[in-house]
Amino acid sequence: MTPPIRRLVLDVLKPSDPDILEVTAVVADCSAVDSVNAVLVETDREVQTLKMTVAGGDLDAEEIEATIQDAGGSVHSIDQVICGDRVVEQSPTPQDR
Repeated sequence: MTPPIRRLVLDVLKPSDPDILEVTAVVADCSAVDSVNAVLVETDREVQTLKMTVAGGDLDAEEIEATIQDAGGSVHSIDQVICGDRVVEQSPTPQDR
C-alpha cells in the first residue's frame, strides 16, 4: 500500500487570467485537499509563477496537476513531497548555512 501524500509544494506557471484567487480555489476543491497556500513569485505581462503548497490527508497529485492544467496552468516542478502517517518538517543541517 502506498503511503498517503500529505503535502505537495509545486512550482506553477499560469496565465494572468484566471487570477491567483480562482486557481487557488479550484485546487482547494480537489479531493482530500484541506488547504492551499499560493504565493506569487514572479509576474510578467501574460504569465505568473506561483509557489503552491497543497496540504491534505491523501492528496492525488495527478488530480491536482490536471486541475491546474484545466485552469490553463502547468506544473513546472514538484519541489517538496511529504508522505506518511504524519507531516515531518525539515531539520536544519550544516549544508543549509
